[in-house]
Amino acid sequence: MKDYGSFIPGIRPGHRTAEYLEGIMGKITLAGAAFLALIAVLPKLVAGGFELNRAIAGFYGGTGLLIIVGVALDMVQRIESHMIMRQYSGFLSGGSRIRGRMG
Repeated sequence: MKDYGSFIPGIRPGHRTAEYLEGIMGKITLAGAAFLALIAVLPKLVAGGFELNRAIAGFYGGTGLLIIVGVALDMVQRIESHMIMRQYSGFLSGGSRIRGRMG
C-alpha cells in the first residue's frame, strides 16, 4: 500500500494499518471458516431432520453445494454480460449488477 501511496482513512500509516488489516483478515477468516463448517455439517442435519438416507443427504452439502453456487453465479454473470453487450435492458432492470467470483 505504501508503494502506491494508498491509505485507509482514519487509520494512521505504519503499525496501526498493519494491525487494522490483520484484524479485518481475522474476521473474514472466521466468517469463512464458520460458513465452511456449516456446509460440512449440513448433510448430517438434513439427514436427521428429514429422516433421509445419508447418501441422499450428501448431495445437499459439501463440495457439491459450493460447486452449484459457483456455477449459478457464473451463469448469471455470463447471461448479464451477454445482455449488456447486446444492449438489452430487460434483465435486472433495476440497474443493479450481479457480483460473481470475478466481479
